[in-house]
Amino acid sequence: MAAYLIAQVKVTDDGWIPDYAAKVHDIAAKHGGKYLSRSANKTSLEGDMPDVDVIALIEFPSVEAAQAFADDPDYAPFAKARQGGTVSSLFVVDDTDATGGIPYLPSGAA
Repeated sequence: MAAYLIAQVKVTDDGWIPDYAAKVHDIAAKHGGKYLSRSANKTSLEGDMPDVDVIALIEFPSVEAAQAFADDPDYAPFAKARQGGTVSSLFVVDDTDATGGIPYLPSGAA
């Protein structure tokens, strides 16, 4: 079951960015992760825009793989640097359909 890590990042000190941007995608790839986007280009279709500078979307083969990336000791110094220079949130959503009706998605009904 695919899982998508969504990172919403408000930069407060950009000193961490060059090293993070150059190296973290390789750590994600080690866990089967593939960046689908790491963009500052946002367009509101409805509601308020999040107060963030960058949104990243990384596809992993499972929630467990995304968790393994987040817990990887190689990622720890990059996470610490990001946390020190941002206000950010990272969360994972899986590829299920919670309400039903989309035939190509697995049921995610509770």
